[in-house]
Amino acid sequence: MASHRRPRQPNRARVTVLTATATAAVALSAQGANAAPKPSKSEVKAQVDKYYAEAERATNQYDGAKEKQQKLEKEISRLQDKVAREQGELNELRTGLGAMASEQYRSGGIDASVQLFLSADPDDYLDKASTLDSLSEQQVESLKKVQAKQRELAQERAEAAEKLADLAETRTELGKKKTEIQGKLSKAQKLLNTLTTAERRQMAEEEQRASRSATARVELGKEKEVAASGIGAAALNAAATQIGKPYVRGGTGPNSYDCSGLTQWAYAQAGAHISRVTYTQVNEGPHIGMSQLKPGDLVFFNNTEHVGLYAGNGQVLHAPYPGTSVRYESMSTIGSFQFGVRVNG
Repeated sequence: MASHRRPRQPNRARVTVLTATATAAVALSAQGANAAPKPSKSEVKAQVDKYYAEAERATNQYDGAKEKQQKLEKEISRLQDKVAREQGELNELRTGLGAMASEQYRSGGIDASVQLFLSADPDDYLDKASTLDSLSEQQVESLKKVQAKQRELAQERAEAAEKLADLAETRTELGKKKTEIQGKLSKAQKLLNTLTTAERRQMAEEEQRASRSATARVELGKEKEVAASGIGAAALNAAATQIGKPYVRGGTGPNSYDCSGLTQWAYAQAGAHISRVTYTQVNEGPHIGMSQLKPGDLVFFNNTEHVGLYAGNGQVLHAPYPGTSVRYESMSTIGSFQFGVRVNG
């Protein structure tokens, strides 16, 4: 006989768990389908190189602002010293006029014109030429000296105030550039962190092989290429003694360098002073093309954001970017070549 019992209803809690599990599975499936694929090692390197180039651009601007700040600080200090001296000289001139007035008083009273001067602005006073007739030649000369000194003092104070305002703007710019640099380097590091330990080790090994190859090519080319000048040869030899020292933003030696810090230091050892940043180092000599390069010439890349020393046989000696050290590298792997500059000292 057929059973007439009602079918058993599924447990409410069990239905809830199954529904939640199914929903989560669908969500994870959708998330996996929509997630961007992990970038390859070559893609990471290309993007990291881009961030380093942007950081180097900001570093050049930072170095330029830093140099400007140091120059302004020296000029302001000089102006402040000059203002203090001139104020002392003005005080002495006024003291002399006071002594003159005292003498007149003891001998029968202060001349009305001198009395007017002591209670009024000398500039306004001397502009009233009619009062000069009642002054002695000595008094006129003293009053003119006071007037000239006051005008000079006012001009120096105005110049100092202008430079102080410029210094404040420069310091603000420095802060912005520092933040920009740190942001670019942070992005580069985050990208590098997406690589496995093995991938990062492989990248480092590839760079080491490339550096050894570049060094070998420099040695092979020494007999074929000679520097255009003794200064260029001396600068290149000096830079070669710094191989292995780390790249540090703002570094000018002797313990660390950024790209233009290395070139400036190297030429200083050769007895030639060149400016601090790439934007001004481009003006240190005539521009030359790739086929004209000689060892020791400055070589500029990436819209003049990066500089190194031509080492011969298509190789460059430079401070590449954070995390690396001074090394030889093929021109073909550094970036877009702009031009060379031959420093004649």
